Amino acid sequence: MHNHSVQGSEASELIKIATFNLFNFIEPPGAYYDFENIYSQEQWQKKLQWIAKYLNEHQPDVIGFQEVFSPKALAELTKSCGLEYFAVLDRPDVVDDFIYSKPVVAIASRYPITEMYSVEADERLAGMMGMQAGFSFSRKPLRATIVLPKLGPCDCYVVHFKSKRPLFDAQTEYCSSQPEIEMKTGQLLAVEALAQWGSSIQRGSEAALLRWAMVERRAQTQFPMLLMGDFNDSLRDGVLASLTSVDTRIKPDPTLGDIKQQLQEYQLQDAYDLYQNSQYSLSSQVRPATYYYFAEGSVLDYILLSSEFDAKNSRSLAEVGRYETYDRHLINPSFDLDSQSTDHAPVMITLSIRR
Repeated sequence: MHNHSVQGSEASELIKIATFNLFNFIEPPGAYYDFENIYSQEQWQKKLQWIAKYLNEHQPDVIGFQEVFSPKALAELTKSCGLEYFAVLDRPDVVDDFIYSKPVVAIASRYPITEMYSVEADERLAGMMGMQAGFSFSRKPLRATIVLPKLGPCDCYVVHFKSKRPLFDAQTEYCSSQPEIEMKTGQLLAVEALAQWGSSIQRGSEAALLRWAMVERRAQTQFPMLLMGDFNDSLRDGVLASLTSVDTRIKPDPTLGDIKQQLQEYQLQDAYDLYQNSQYSLSSQVRPATYYYFAEGSVLDYILLSSEFDAKNSRSLAEVGRYETYDRHLINPSFDLDSQSTDHAPVMITLSIRR
C-alpha cells in the first residue's frame, strides 16, 4: 500500500474519506453483462470478505462505491463494518431477470445522511454545448448530504464517468451499416478512433455538467463539497479539465470583496495536490497508479475537495493530512487472498479538522 503522510495533529479530529470501484459487485445468481458471468457462492463470499477486510482495516468514515449491481448486499456488508448509513438511488439494468448491465454508484457513511439526490444533466446547458436532446449521464452521479463532525452538512458526490471503451464497435456496428463497402484495416482504425472520441465527448460533457450542478447547489447552500469516484481518465487530461479549471475571462465583482476568494469559493482541487502542498507531506514521489492496463498504470480514481479543505484558503476548516492508495493486490497479488478483489486501487484521504 502506498501510504503518504504524517498523521494529523493529535489535537485535531480526523475524518477518513475513500472511493472504491468494487469491480462487478453482484450477488449470485445474478450475472454481470453475460449469462456466463455468475460468481459461485465461494467466489462471492471471498469477494465480500476482501471488501470487509479493507473496510475493517482502514476504517473509512465515508466511502463512495462504483460498479454496484447488488446494493442491498452492499448495504448489509457496510453496516456490518460499522457504516450505519447507506445511500443508493439509481438501479442497474436487468434482462431476463438475472443478466445485469449499467451498474450504479452508492455511498456508505458512519455519520448521518440527511438528504440524497440523483444528479441530472441540465438539458438547456447540454443543448448549448451541442449535445443531442435527451443527453444524460452514462451513470447517474449520486449526491449525499452527510453531517460530519465539526464541519456540519457536507455534499458528497459519487461518480463513475463514461469509460474509454469505444462508443460503438467499428467492425460490427459501423460495417453492418455500410454493407456495400469493404473496409480496410486502416479505415477500421480511423472509425475506432471516432468511436473512442465519442466516449471522450460523453465523459468530458459529464464532467462539465456535473461541475455546473455542484456549483449551482453550492450557491444555494454554501455546504462544503467532496467529489469522489472512478473518473475513467486522468484529471490532467484535457477531457476532464473542466472539473478543476480556473482560467477565466469572467471579471469577478470587485464590490463582493476579495477577487481570489470569489474564484476559489466554487473551485474543486485534487486531494492529492492538497496533500502534497500540506505540512504533512514527506516526499514528492511519483503518484501511485490506481489502475493497470497490461503493465501500464494510470490514476483513474480521485477525491476532489472544495476550498474548505485547502489549508492555504482563509476559510479553511480542515486539511488533507494523509493520502493512501491501496494497491498491493494490483502490484503483488496473491491468488489465495486477492482472486476476487478488484481491478482498481481504493483511494483514501484523512482530513484533519481544525479545532
